[in-house]
Amino acid sequence: MTSPKQLVPGKPSPVRLELAETGPESAATIRSIYTRIWAPLKAHGRLQWSDEEWVAELSHPAVRSWLALVEGETAGFVELENGTKGDVGIVVFGVAPEYQDKGLGAAFLVRATELAWEIGNPTPTARVWLQTSSDDHPHALTNYQHRGFRTFSTETSVADVALQQGRDR
Repeated sequence: MTSPKQLVPGKPSPVRLELAETGPESAATIRSIYTRIWAPLKAHGRLQWSDEEWVAELSHPAVRSWLALVEGETAGFVELENGTKGDVGIVVFGVAPEYQDKGLGAAFLVRATELAWEIGNPTPTARVWLQTSSDDHPHALTNYQHRGFRTFSTETSVADVALQQGRDR
């Protein structure tokens, strides 16, 4: 996304959604929500990270993170990384399984993208990007596209090829 005007709001959240910025002091909580989100998807990513690895990640000056809260309960997690040339990456974005398929993801992604446009420092944000993979929730890519993100590039990994070949047999 190269302009905040490209952001397409979805339906309003069906529940009150709050975002609470967090940091290295919340590494155990972040690790827990990350595991709740990606373990059921059999994703790899950071599932094996220790609390110490999460502390190191969340301590990086370019990294900021927020918990999505619904009635005080953790419903999701977003991590943004402020690049050096005006790029801000939505490095991690996810909704906990018990909150998926309830209309929360679009509202959460809109707010996360708005934050990405707001945090550019020292260079103002010129582009917001995110990464997805075949390990993500089946609705993730559709949500990203409906919010205004466009495909910039695609990659196929050796693991993706092996998986596809296994399915074709």
